[in-house]
Amino acid sequence: MMSDKEQLRDISSMGLKTVIAELPPCSTGQSLTANVCKKITSQLIGAMGKQEDVSVQLEALDILSDMLGRLSGTLISFHASILTSLLPQLTSPRMAVRKRAIMALGHLVPSCSKTLFTQLTEHLLAELGRGQQTSTTRTYIQCLATVSRQGGHRVGEHLEKIVPMVMTFCSVEDDELREYCFQAFEAFVRRCPKEMSPHISTVIKLCLRYITYDPNYNYDVDEDGDEDGDESMDTEDGEDEDQESDDEYSDDDDMSWKVRRSSVKCLEAVISTRRDLLVELYGSVAPTLLARFKEREENVKTDIFVAFVALLKQTRPSQGLITTAVICFGCCFLTMIQPVVKALHKQLKEKSMKSRQGCFCLLTELANVLPGALGKHIPALIPGIVHSLTDKSTSSNMKLDALSFLNVLLCSHPPDVFQPHMKVILPAVVQCVEDAFYKITSEALLVTQQMVKIIRPLGDKLPAFDVKPYVKDMFSATLKRLKAADIDQEVKERAISCMGHIVCHVGDQLGGDLQPTLQIFLERLKNEITRLTAVKTLTLIATSPLKIDLRPILTEGIPILGSFLRKNQRALKLSTLTALNMIVMNYSDSLKPPMIEAVLNELPFFKALVVTKAGNMGYNDLLKALTGPFHGSGKATDPTPTHRQSYYSVARCVAALSSVCPKEASGMVTSFIQEVKNPKCSESVRILSFLCLGEVGRTMNLGGQKELKTVILEAFSSPNEEVKSAASCALGNICVGNLEEYLPFMLKEIGSQPKRRYLLLHSLKEVIGACSAESLLSHVEDIWALLFKNRECAEEGTRNVVAECLGKLTMVNPAQLLPRLKQQLSSGSPVARSTVVTAVKFTIVDQPVPIDSLLKGCIGDFLKTLQDKDPNVRRVALVMFNSAAHNKPSLIRGLLASVLPSLYNETQIRKDLIREVEMGPFKHTVDDGLDVRKAAFECMYTLLDSCLDCLDIFEFLDRVEEGLKDHYDIRMLTFIMLARLCCLCPNAVVQRLDRLIEPLRVTCTTKVKAGSVKQEFEKQEELRRSAMRAVAALLSISEVEKSPAMADFANQIRTNAEMASILESIQGDTRSGAVESMDTS
Repeated sequence: MMSDKEQLRDISSMGLKTVIAELPPCSTGQSLTANVCKKITSQLIGAMGKQEDVSVQLEALDILSDMLGRLSGTLISFHASILTSLLPQLTSPRMAVRKRAIMALGHLVPSCSKTLFTQLTEHLLAELGRGQQTSTTRTYIQCLATVSRQGGHRVGEHLEKIVPMVMTFCSVEDDELREYCFQAFEAFVRRCPKEMSPHISTVIKLCLRYITYDPNYNYDVDEDGDEDGDESMDTEDGEDEDQESDDEYSDDDDMSWKVRRSSVKCLEAVISTRRDLLVELYGSVAPTLLARFKEREENVKTDIFVAFVALLKQTRPSQGLITTAVICFGCCFLTMIQPVVKALHKQLKEKSMKSRQGCFCLLTELANVLPGALGKHIPALIPGIVHSLTDKSTSSNMKLDALSFLNVLLCSHPPDVFQPHMKVILPAVVQCVEDAFYKITSEALLVTQQMVKIIRPLGDKLPAFDVKPYVKDMFSATLKRLKAADIDQEVKERAISCMGHIVCHVGDQLGGDLQPTLQIFLERLKNEITRLTAVKTLTLIATSPLKIDLRPILTEGIPILGSFLRKNQRALKLSTLTALNMIVMNYSDSLKPPMIEAVLNELPFFKALVVTKAGNMGYNDLLKALTGPFHGSGKATDPTPTHRQSYYSVARCVAALSSVCPKEASGMVTSFIQEVKNPKCSESVRILSFLCLGEVGRTMNLGGQKELKTVILEAFSSPNEEVKSAASCALGNICVGNLEEYLPFMLKEIGSQPKRRYLLLHSLKEVIGACSAESLLSHVEDIWALLFKNRECAEEGTRNVVAECLGKLTMVNPAQLLPRLKQQLSSGSPVARSTVVTAVKFTIVDQPVPIDSLLKGCIGDFLKTLQDKDPNVRRVALVMFNSAAHNKPSLIRGLLASVLPSLYNETQIRKDLIREVEMGPFKHTVDDGLDVRKAAFECMYTLLDSCLDCLDIFEFLDRVEEGLKDHYDIRMLTFIMLARLCCLCPNAVVQRLDRLIEPLRVTCTTKVKAGSVKQEFEKQEELRRSAMRAVAALLSISEVEKSPAMADFANQIRTNAEMASILESIQGDTRSGAVESMDTS
């Protein structure tokens, strides 16, 4: 490589590059790789110093860069000499040498020591401070940007010095220098968002200033031309004139476009990393970006669209939550929609594919963020869409983007908006259905499916729209794809689904084509590849209000559906059950005994059979078939145990039977009572009988059964817990069907029978949960008074049921009862306070309910109990907070600033809550604060999913770091949290990597003392696997192994057979989709 002959130099350098590319990673071939690297590194450093021969320098820098990129960890001993030899190359008279030196430095910084990194940064700052010629300054700024991109967070601590210096160079009249300054700002913003916070407003102002920097072009001419009106935008001639105008003003020496592009990219980085600034961004950045849609340079314009799309994406509510920024956006952006459409309207018909794709991408995101907002502008958008679908020069990607946008528009706007434009849209879409490229066909079928819903929406009272002119074209194009056997799987499925929608919505217009089409569906039902889609499509057709005649295919189709119930495919089974249910409900008169028998072999549709009277089975036969298996359950002759859920399912079937045949129901109830009383009956029969009595009692008044109350109360004394539970459930359900008689009886028993109180309260819970608010209103005061008497019950289990009853009762009349709960917060008893806070937890459900608005106003008062003196009150407050964060994050998002300090405080180990207990000759440490800490960490995990944008992630990581050194239970939680954080905010995790590794290493290498009990070995093994999952998550972050500490730990794992085996199995699970997560329900 050092030869004077160019050919020898080229061949040898290629050989060296090949060797380096093929060397095994350090972890698998440490000795070989290390030996090769050491042998050639010093020679490469020497070659770099050959100033007289630039080509040797370039080759040496290239090879060194490759080595540092792949094997930097192996070269740690050479890092100092490499840095020393690279720095002088930054002042080389040859630009190519400088660029390669910058690349090599970029590969060096992720794995070099902190001392070397500081040395490099200080050198760059010192050189920049010397005020050298502009070309050298450009090189140092470029180097800073590369170092920041590659070194990430490590630059953070130096930004206070770097940023002001880079800002001063923005005012130098040099476009290339300005470009590099903005690239550096972009790298700082992306890699060190927190450290850039003090400078972010200045960076935004600079970006906004230079995004309009175009000294060689006068945009006013274009704007004057645009004022002629929207109509002129549609003419091809106007479009050509604009194109000529652009060419006329182009200037090969003009570099200002690079400044504009780099400033836009920097703005996009700010938008993507600073969601907290949304309101400010909409006030200042959005209007400027909109004004720049007129940008003449295609590359810059594309980046402007990307930045605007990033702003729209940031506005999408996280977890469906409406934040202040989203409300602000709704108000501000509605006024901007017309200018946006006006600006994009003309560009949708431009010759530039890139610009048109950018327009569609932006409009698609806009339609997703603000559904329905483009309704008034559909007439202006249709010509551009049709042009992109029909223009012969349009690329495949362009058509896909146009179809995707059209689909989003159709889905997010009401039918009457599109119906007038069907004549124009449909031919273009049908043409795409017939396209040779399968992806275009697939997307076009999806659009056609949506158009079917538009031309004739089902169930909506809209003005009649004549569908006849459109049915033939849609049907013919879809049928051609439906019949084809040699097409892509995705197209097959979309064709089946699309034709299903056509039959469902306009089947009455198909005439003689209907039955042959249904026969094709039958064929697709027989095909293993298409059967699931065909089942879903048949379900859709069976629900159609047009009452499509399915009789010709039912004889053959129902046995096929029946056979699917034995297939080992969950999705197919569930879809088949739905399909059979719809067919039985809507086509019962067409069902014949042979069809039903085919299904009965797999699943008995008892209620449906009784309703249709299709079979020869009577009421008693069906009842016997239902309950028969339970009479054998538990005997030695019956080896099959009955699943607990089947008791409840059968009880509901029995209740359904009784509602269809009320005359026979009375005798059935009597027989169930006799079975419950009979001591010879098995436990399974008694459990089923109680559950059946309860389910029947929900819909029928069982007041005539005088001995029922006694029988149930006696069962409360049964030695079998499941019998007691079934009796409790039965009493609650019977009370639902006969409130006036049973509720006073139940309340009286709760007050007078302390031993039965727990079970009776469970019965009361069933009543409150199942009855309507109206039916309970007259009883609320009596129930409330009784519950409040029991709020300080000594038994925690009973208190929890009381709290659940109080919570559910509060939802009956929230305006009156929620303030009462709030008043109890000042109660002197910690037990009473814990019951009240737990009650609030049960008012927070994952569905919208009337109490939500009232709860939002006072949940802050309940959360103040996080500062209660009693640990148990704090624990239940954390559980309530967790419930709110999981089910209704909108309730607590606005309070996080005041609540998080209390939450984080509860994650700390409290020495005053740790005590020592003597157990015979041994002393045992008890931590009374452990449950509170567990609840706090569980809250933190939930907040990651629901309120991530409201968290200071570095403060959050501080708590996780402490948790990694805590008790076994806490460590298990924090390992899962760390793995989740690796997915959600990898950059922040990388910044804290060195502090996170040591606790993981300690867990993975700790051994249990010899002679410990089996449980200790199992716990340590479980802990190690959980830690390894966190390690696997860390290793999935691309730049993690560039950290020397992580590389060392990873090497330690891989050289230990036991740890390597665990890591390998976990990484295999991750690839197959089996990922550990925390239950936050």
